[in-house]
Amino acid sequence: MDVNAAVAAVAAIAGVLTGVIAMLAFRWSEREQKRPTRTSLHTDPVLPPGVDTVLSVLRSSAVVLDEADGVVKASSAAYALGLVRGGKLAVEPMLQMARDTRRDGEIRQVELDLPRRGTGRGEALAVSARVAPLGSRLVLLLVEDLTEARRIEAVRRDFVANVSHELKTPVGALSLLSEAVMDASDDPEAVERFAGRMQIEATRLTSLVQELIDLSRVQNDDPLEDAEPVRVDELVAEAVDRCRHQAGTKQITMAAGGTADLHVWGNRGQLAAALGNLVENAVNYSPARTRVGIAARRVNAPGGEHIEIAVTDQGIGISDKDKERIFERFYRVDPARSRATGGTGLGLAIVKHVAASHGGEVTVWSAEGQGSTFTLRLPEAGAARDRAHQQPAREIRAGGAGLDEEAGRSTPTSTDSTAYETLPAPEVLP
Repeated sequence: MDVNAAVAAVAAIAGVLTGVIAMLAFRWSEREQKRPTRTSLHTDPVLPPGVDTVLSVLRSSAVVLDEADGVVKASSAAYALGLVRGGKLAVEPMLQMARDTRRDGEIRQVELDLPRRGTGRGEALAVSARVAPLGSRLVLLLVEDLTEARRIEAVRRDFVANVSHELKTPVGALSLLSEAVMDASDDPEAVERFAGRMQIEATRLTSLVQELIDLSRVQNDDPLEDAEPVRVDELVAEAVDRCRHQAGTKQITMAAGGTADLHVWGNRGQLAAALGNLVENAVNYSPARTRVGIAARRVNAPGGEHIEIAVTDQGIGISDKDKERIFERFYRVDPARSRATGGTGLGLAIVKHVAASHGGEVTVWSAEGQGSTFTLRLPEAGAARDRAHQQPAREIRAGGAGLDEEAGRSTPTSTDSTAYETLPAPEVLP
């Protein structure tokens, strides 16, 4: 009995000790879990109250750095610009600014040109960086992207310079011609000749001012406010009629064809001006006794079905270096030829803006000495897809073609017609 009681007492004491030890171990484990570690202090520093909310609504790219130059917080825009990589600030000048500000507490600001990520053309990204202390340990970096603002400013500056030059030319010519008229007042033939030149320069000046007004209008107005379904056949017929006299003078044949009964959605006046500019350029830059073709078709696109209107000529063509700039304001492939034809250098710029404002685009295919094809792509009007059929091309002889007033489209005037749906290259118009 005494032995059994002793064993039981020992077992009870051992159980109590085991429980006490387990409880102490549990308490110690909880304390260790709650204790901040060196890693947690480095990766999860505490931002001042409200800073996180403010940074989330800023338009600027924001980066918060700790005392070890580690990134505590960075906005998505900062990652998109390539400022933060691998948890570190990747731009050395900005990192040096942050260190200087952490040392003396002064706010610093600088403008930098950074390489653009994802492009191999060396294009610079213009940014403005501002660094300020945030509390006692953190530094705040705000970066503003100035690339678009600089581009707009450069375009505005070039535009003013080009307009000044373009307006000065006809105004100066009118001034000289008026002096010549005064000096030749006793010579009727000279007066008549100078007066004719004055009329030409006045017409050029009027055209330039009108195209400046048109360009300003298509840039500032929203064409979709008064949008409506517009028949492509009517746009083509209007463009052909606009250039009929010029084409007849050079004995140029204009041929229209492709898919009939197509509609696009947009402002009729702007669309007619854009297509008219393309056809007018084709006529002006084509040699005599050649052909200009206009063809329309429906194409599938990721955003829905679009209408392509291709204008093809057999003119002088465009070099590769000029293709990148032909849609700039006042840029001319052949300045001497443009002056001879009365071009202002704004026609293709207007086409580009009209296409963009209508949700489309304009592209060019060209080869020097072979001609060019300008393609205007626009969204199709939704109600125009139920009656699509192919129609043979119809040649419109300059000066002798008629328009079907009821149908609103050109009618064939020659049996020498060529059926085509698209005009991928000038060779289709032999």
